[in-house]
Amino acid sequence: MAARGPDRRRFLHAVTGLGVTGLAMSTLPARAIPEKAKGGEGEEDVSPAEDLMREHGVLKRVLLVYDEALRRLDRGSDLPPEAVADAAGIIRAFIEDYHEKLEESFLFPRFRNAHTLVELVDTLTAQHQAGRRVTDTTLRLANAKSIRDAGDRKQLADSLRAFVRMYAPHEAREDTVLFPALRKIVSAHEYDALGEQFEDEEHRRFGEDGFEKYVEKVAGIEKKLGIYDLAQFTPKA
Repeated sequence: MAARGPDRRRFLHAVTGLGVTGLAMSTLPARAIPEKAKGGEGEEDVSPAEDLMREHGVLKRVLLVYDEALRRLDRGSDLPPEAVADAAGIIRAFIEDYHEKLEESFLFPRFRNAHTLVELVDTLTAQHQAGRRVTDTTLRLANAKSIRDAGDRKQLADSLRAFVRMYAPHEAREDTVLFPALRKIVSAHEYDALGEQFEDEEHRRFGEDGFEKYVEKVAGIEKKLGIYDLAQFTPKA
């Protein structure tokens, strides 16, 4: 699978370096590690599984935004409603309408046809559907009027809490069980072709730098809530 112009693969290689590459190498079977791109600048290409796992990084960061929103809602602290609305908008556009659609269209049918991890796939599918219902509630209540109303405020907190509780184990199970197993049920050619299909779909929906745009969107919300600085999460000695 040849590397393309200014797409996510070049961006992610420059930004994440060896740390994420090492993670992917330790998670995927050895034969699933992509070869160096031919004819390019020598950077490593990104496998379909690693592509999906990196998109999970966006989801993880939104879950942290939800955690901060919950902390403020539970304490009665000030919460900018647009921060919650924007975070839920990212979930809807990038995770539910794009990332999960890739899984449902390209991954889940292959596992069912291979009679592999079918029970897990069925659970993941049901959770996708449940998550969309929860996001509907979050988007409806992520406004100043609802946050000021005690009943709506509690319902908003309940929806955020339900989403975080479900998706933390959901994405962890995909990263550690489903995605590593993908390479075992498809040929090398089909595996590489999936990566091309994923990239083509991303470009069709979001343009050449869609992933980078969503990373920047999440970072902007984190800055608004004061949780962008990573060092603040380091335990004090």
